[in-house]
Amino acid sequence: MNPSNELSNPATASVYPESDPRHHTAKMGHAMRGLMQHLRDDVNRVRDPKARVLFETSAEVLGALARAFEHYENQSEPAFR
Repeated sequence: MNPSNELSNPATASVYPESDPRHHTAKMGHAMRGLMQHLRDDVNRVRDPKARVLFETSAEVLGALARAFEHYENQSEPAFR
């Protein structure tokens, strides 16, 4: 996964009409990656080990979800073809 992938950029959403699901998946993927990065940044700002685990686990889950949105956009999984 490449976070700078063109499809994860909200500006790419404007390439698709609003009725196209990819318009929305591009925006949501970008938002999830932003939240994922925020969580990862905060891991180093908190001392509580349980909070650190929570933030890192949440970041991993959001990353997986963002990848699912990217797979939909790219139709790279058989289920999305």
